[in-house]
Amino acid sequence: MTQNRVIVIGAGNAALCAAISAHEQGAIVTVIEKAAYEERGGNTFFTGGGFRYPYDGLPDIQQLIPDLSVEEIKKIDVGTYPRKSMSDDLLRVSEGLADEQMVVTLVENAFDTVNWMRDYASVRWVLMYGRQAYEVDGILKFWGGMITEAVGGGEGLSDSLFSAAERLGINIEYGSKMTKLLTHSTGAISGIELKNTAGFKTMECESVVLAAGGFQANVEMRTRYLGAGWEFAKVRGSRHNTGEVIRSALDIGAQPYGHWSSAHAVAWDLNAPPTGNRRIGDLYQKHSYPLGVIVNTNGERFVDEGADMRNYTYAKYGREILKQPYGTAFQLFDQQTVHRLRDEYRIKEVSKAEADSIEELATDLGINPHQLKLTIDEFNTACQGGDYDPAVRDNVSTHGISPPKSNWALPLNQPPYVGFAVTCGITFTFGGLRSIANTGQVLDTENIPIPGLYAAGELLGGLFYHNYAGGTGLMAGSVFGRIAGASAAASSVD
Repeated sequence: MTQNRVIVIGAGNAALCAAISAHEQGAIVTVIEKAAYEERGGNTFFTGGGFRYPYDGLPDIQQLIPDLSVEEIKKIDVGTYPRKSMSDDLLRVSEGLADEQMVVTLVENAFDTVNWMRDYASVRWVLMYGRQAYEVDGILKFWGGMITEAVGGGEGLSDSLFSAAERLGINIEYGSKMTKLLTHSTGAISGIELKNTAGFKTMECESVVLAAGGFQANVEMRTRYLGAGWEFAKVRGSRHNTGEVIRSALDIGAQPYGHWSSAHAVAWDLNAPPTGNRRIGDLYQKHSYPLGVIVNTNGERFVDEGADMRNYTYAKYGREILKQPYGTAFQLFDQQTVHRLRDEYRIKEVSKAEADSIEELATDLGINPHQLKLTIDEFNTACQGGDYDPAVRDNVSTHGISPPKSNWALPLNQPPYVGFAVTCGITFTFGGLRSIANTGQVLDTENIPIPGLYAAGELLGGLFYHNYAGGTGLMAGSVFGRIAGASAAASSVD
C-alpha cells in the first residue's frame, strides 16, 4: 500500500501533534518551519504550558501524573472539572458563539489527548502549584479548570514534541516559508510552494495540514481586522506568525470563520520588547490583578478586577488596557496580597514602583496623584468585607462604585504599596479557517471539504469569541492537531 505524503506547515504544539499523529498512522511526514532552528516552536515556546481538560478528581490527575507522592497528595485539593463544566465555560466566555461541534470534539478528546501526549510523545506533566493554587487552611486549593502544565512550561513542551518528532524520523525543514498551496485541476491539494535561502521550490504531497498560527505579528493584518490602535500592541510570542498561511488557504477558496475582529490579549509589561523574548518567555505577563486594583494614567479604574477567576478574564483585559490613554495601565497592591503575586512579578525585568503612600506611588509610576488618591479612597470606602478566599469567587465585593469589584475586594490600606506598569500584549488572533471538527478537513466557502487540506491550532476559527478560558489554546491545538494529522494520513492516495 502506498504511504501518504503529509506536509505540516508550522512547528508549534498543534503542528507537531499533527505530524506525530500522521506518522503514527503510517504517513511520510515533512514539517515546514518558517523560523530558523534557533527560533523554532512558534507561539508554543512562549506559553506557560498550561492545559485545560475535564477530570473527575484526584484519580484522573494521578493517571496523568503517576509520580505524585503521598505527602504531596495530603497537601492538595484538585477538586473536579466535569465535562459539562468545561463545555459551559467555553460557551459562557464566548457569549454562546463558540462552534458547538468544536466544543464537543474538544471536550470529548481532551483528557485522552494529554495522556496520548505523555505516552506517545513523552510529554511530562506537573501540577501548576505556582500559578493555579492558593494555600487555604494549610491546603493548596487548585482552581479555574486548568491545573496542570507541561514540565518546563512552553519551552519544555516544545522540546518534548520536537524530541518525539526527531526520534520518529520526521523530517523538519527550518527557515522555509510556505508561499502557496498547489492544487490539481480537480481542486484537490497537490503540494506546496515554499521559499528558503536557496529560493523558491515546490513539494508534492497528498495532504497538507496548516498549523502555522494566527496573524498577530502582522501589523497590517492586525490593524485591518482588529481595528485602529492595534498596531501599538506588543506581540507576546513568535514574530513569525504573520498570517500568510491563512491567506494562502483563502486564495484557493477556503472559508474564513470565527471572530476576525478579536484576539487573545493580556496585561503585559510596559517595557517588554515588541515581540517575544525567548529568554524571558511568558514572564512579562502580569496576571495577579484580581488581588488588587487596576488604574490608568489618569488614576481611574476601568474594569472589574474581580469579575471572575483570572482564567476567564485575563485574555480580554489586554484589549481594555489598549483603549486607555497611552495604552497603559497600572496594577496596584498592598501588603495584604503582595505575597500572593505570581512569580512573573519578581523577575528583574519588571516595570515596578514601591512607596509608603498612594500619592508617592502615583508620582513614581506616572499616574495623576490627586485623582489616584480619590480613586483609592472611594474604593476603600466601597469595600464591604467578608470571608476572603482567593481560590473561589468569594463575593467579597464593593458597593456603590462603578466599575464594581465583584470578588476579592480588600481595601488598599496596608503600605508599602506596590505598582506595576502594563500595556497590551497580543497572544493570538481569533479569526481563521473553518474545518470539520472531527476530521480537521478545511471547508470552502460553500461548505464543501477541500480534498487534502486540513487545519489545526490558532489559525482555526470558530472556538474563541470575545474572550478565552485559560489553557484552552494549547489543549485545542493538541486535540485538533492530532485529529487533523490522523485524517491527513488516512486521506486517499491517487
